[in-house]
Amino acid sequence: MLDYMIYILAFAVGSILGLVYSYKQHGEPFVAVTDFNMIYAVISILGWCLAFCSGNMILSAIGFLLGGFVMGERPGYGRKETAVGLIIAILMYFLLKWTV
Repeated sequence: MLDYMIYILAFAVGSILGLVYSYKQHGEPFVAVTDFNMIYAVISILGWCLAFCSGNMILSAIGFLLGGFVMGERPGYGRKETAVGLIIAILMYFLLKWTV
């Protein structure tokens, strides 16, 4: 039960950090940048893969923190990067579970 609380707290802290960072980076009132951000995609892939595939409570919490950071950006930012990260992490999870 405690590990789920740690995951929820790590995700919430990551979301808040992502929102604060996103507001500092983008000051416009609406989504103006629709490009695919490769750095956020790598952070998202790393975070979601750690969250789902690590099997370690601390690494999973770090993964949820990183995943929440990208997912918690301002509305309209980070949605493509989060989708790519989740898809790759889910595929990696299934590949690891089927090979073991």
